[in-house]
Amino acid sequence: PWFTPSLPPSLAHSHFSLAQGQDSRSTSDDSRRNLEAKMRAVGAVGVGVLWALLAAAVPGGVSELTTLVQEQEPFKPESSLLKPKVMIAIVARNAAHSLPHYLGCIERLEYPKERIAIWAATDHNVDNTTAMLREWLKRAQGVYHYVEWRPMEEPRSYTDEWGPKHWPPSRFNHVMKLRQAALKAARERWADYILFVDSDNLLTNPRVLNLLMAENLTVAAPMLESRSLYSNFWCGITPQGYYKRTPDYQPIREWKRLGCFSVPMVHSTFLLDLRRESSRDLAFYPPHPDYSWAFDDIMVFAFSARQAGVQMYVCNREHYGLLPVPLKAQQSVEDESESFIHTITEALIDHDIEPSEHLYSPPSPQDTMGFDKIFLINLKRRLDRRTRMLKTMSSLGLHATLTDAVDGKALNSSQLQALGIEMMPGYKDPYSGRVLTRGEIGCFLSHHSIWTQVVEHGLQKVLVLEDDVRFEPRFKRRIQAIMDDTEKTQLDWDLIYVGRKRMQVQQPEQSVDGVNNLVKADYSYWTLGYALSQQGARKLLAADPFKRMLPVDEYLPIMFNKHPNTEFMSHFEPRDLKAFSVEPLLIYPTHYTGEPGYISDTETSTIWDDEAVATDWDRQHARKTAQQDSIRPVAQNSVTGDSPPPAARASRDEL
Repeated sequence: PWFTPSLPPSLAHSHFSLAQGQDSRSTSDDSRRNLEAKMRAVGAVGVGVLWALLAAAVPGGVSELTTLVQEQEPFKPESSLLKPKVMIAIVARNAAHSLPHYLGCIERLEYPKERIAIWAATDHNVDNTTAMLREWLKRAQGVYHYVEWRPMEEPRSYTDEWGPKHWPPSRFNHVMKLRQAALKAARERWADYILFVDSDNLLTNPRVLNLLMAENLTVAAPMLESRSLYSNFWCGITPQGYYKRTPDYQPIREWKRLGCFSVPMVHSTFLLDLRRESSRDLAFYPPHPDYSWAFDDIMVFAFSARQAGVQMYVCNREHYGLLPVPLKAQQSVEDESESFIHTITEALIDHDIEPSEHLYSPPSPQDTMGFDKIFLINLKRRLDRRTRMLKTMSSLGLHATLTDAVDGKALNSSQLQALGIEMMPGYKDPYSGRVLTRGEIGCFLSHHSIWTQVVEHGLQKVLVLEDDVRFEPRFKRRIQAIMDDTEKTQLDWDLIYVGRKRMQVQQPEQSVDGVNNLVKADYSYWTLGYALSQQGARKLLAADPFKRMLPVDEYLPIMFNKHPNTEFMSHFEPRDLKAFSVEPLLIYPTHYTGEPGYISDTETSTIWDDEAVATDWDRQHARKTAQQDSIRPVAQNSVTGDSPPPAARASRDEL
C-alpha cells in the first residue's frame, strides 16, 4: 500500500509483545491465551464500532447499509493476456518445390494469426518462387496481423556463382542484408519475437512457438532432424569460427540428453526474444567491427551474439521438425527438389503434413518406373498406414495398385482347412520358439495373392511393397538405374530384394557384373519390398507352399537355396529361384521392434491351429531386438559398384 495506517498504542504494544513472546519462548501458556482472548475482544469491538459508524453515516441506517452491500457488483476475474507479437521472417530462393509444404507448416502453427506478422523476401530465382510466394501472401494476408513483401525479379543469378546452390560472397552479403532488414522491421513494428525459418525447414510440431517461448531464452532453436546426423546447431567452434566436432553433439542429436543446451551456433530455424535488452546488440549486417571469421551469414550472427553476451541454445525436449541435408555447390535445383521430396516422405512417417491451403499445388506426375504394376499391400483396418503410404508414393511420383492384405485375425480354422493349409512339420520361430501364427499366414496369403495375379494377368515384372516402409533418398532414380542395368546386361532374375534384413553377415555377398549396386542374395528376412518377374512368380506358386507353410520371409530363402536349415529346405524341390538384392538397400522399416510406434500384425496374433492361444510374445527382451539394432543401411558387402549415399553413412553432423 502507498500509505501505512497507525495502530492504537495498546494494540501496537500487544502485537509487539506477542511477537516478542513467541521469539523468546518465555510467555506462559495462560498469559498467551489471555492475550489472544483480549485481541479477539478488541477485534470484535473494532468491527462493531466500524459498523455503527458506517450505519450512522448512511441515510436509512442499518437496513440501507445492508442493501448497499448486497447490491455491490459481483467479482469478475481479469481476462488473460494477449499472446506476444511474433514476426516470421521468410527468405526464399528457388524454393518452388518446398513452398507448399513449408507454408502449410507455417499455417498450422498453433498460435493466434492476428498476433503474427509475415515478412517475406525472395530474389535471384530461376523457378516459380516469386509468383508462388506472392500468391500465398495475397490469400493469407487477411488472417495475419501484417504482411511485408520484398521481391526481386531480376537478376536471376549472381554474377560470381557457379550455380544456384553455390554461395559466393555476393550471395552471403545479400542474405545478411535481408535478414537484417527483417530484424529491423520486427523492431520497428514492436514485435516481441522474430522467428527465422529457412524455406526448406518443415515445422511439423504446431506448438513450436509456444514451446520455445516457454523456455524464456534470448536465442532458442528447435532441434530439427534430417536423414543423417546433420542438424541446425553446432556444439563446438574453432577459434577461426569453423565447425568443431565434440562428444556433446551426438547425444543431443539422438535425444539421449533432453533439454535446452548452450551451444556456440544455431542456424536455419531459431527464435529471438526482442524484449530482452541484450537483443538490441544482435545484428546480421554489417559484421561486427572485430569480426575476422569467414564471410558467412550464420557465422557473422553467431559472432554478433558472442560479442553481445547472448548465449545461443538448442532445445530437443520434443520433436519439432525436419530439414534436408545441404547439397554441394555444383548440384542443381532438380537435385534440391529430389532431396526435399525425401524430407517430405520422412516427415510423413510420424506427421500428417499437408500443402498450404492458400497455394495451388498441381499433383506430381505418377508412373510405375517401368514395372507393369507397383503393388502396395495394406490391411483395411490399418487406414493410417494406407493414408501415409499413398501420400508418400504420391510425393515420390509413384502410382500404386492397392492390394487388401489378408487379415490373420479374421482367419478361422474352417478357412484354413478349406485352403488346405498345413504348417511345416517341426517349424518354430527362431527367436521366440513359437509355432506359426495366423498373422504370418495372413501375410503369406497376401503375397501369394499377388504372385497369382502376376501369373494370371501375364505381368512381366512388378514391384511389391508392404505398408510399413520408409524410402531412401533418390529412391526412384536409383531403382530405375538398377533395373535399366539388368535390361542392358540381360540378367536372368526372378526376385530382387529392395528392402530386407540380411541374416548372413559373415561373408560379403557376390556382386553382379555389369550392374552397379546389385548382389546375389544370401539368407535374408523380411518382405518389405521386392521386384518379381513372371518366371519368379511361377516358381513360387509351383512349389505348392500351402501344404507345408512357414513365414513368407523364410520361404523365399528356401526357394533360392540359401536357408541355413536343411530340414526346412528338404520339403521343397526344385530350389532354383534366381534371387538378388540391391545394395545398399533402398527401403527400411518405419519402426523397429521395441520402438515407439512399432506394430506387428504377424507377431501379435494367435497360433495357426488354435485361436485361443495368443502370441504377443515379449519383443522387448527377445534376441530379435538385439539383431535389429545391429542392422545398418550398409551391410558388410564391399564389392558393390558404387559408394553408399550420405544417408547410408549416417555420420555427417556438420556443414
